[in-house]
Amino acid sequence: MPVINVEELTDKDKAVMEVNQLKNEVKLERWLTSKCCEEIKEYIQAGVEEDILVKGIAEDKNPFKEKGGCVIC
Repeated sequence: MPVINVEELTDKDKAVMEVNQLKNEVKLERWLTSKCCEEIKEYIQAGVEEDILVKGIAEDKNPFKEKGGCVIC
């Protein structure tokens, strides 16, 4: 896909691009937000046992665990 410098386009070209974009968006299937939220919630709950962000990293497998303390003399 070629890169388009919008600053070099005429107002007509910009309007044509916007109309084409709107035509593409109209074709998209729309879903209710409540339905999407339920599906996302089910997806997250299905993988909660393996999700590191939910259960955390085991201390022995944590690559970011501090190796030693800092000593100031």
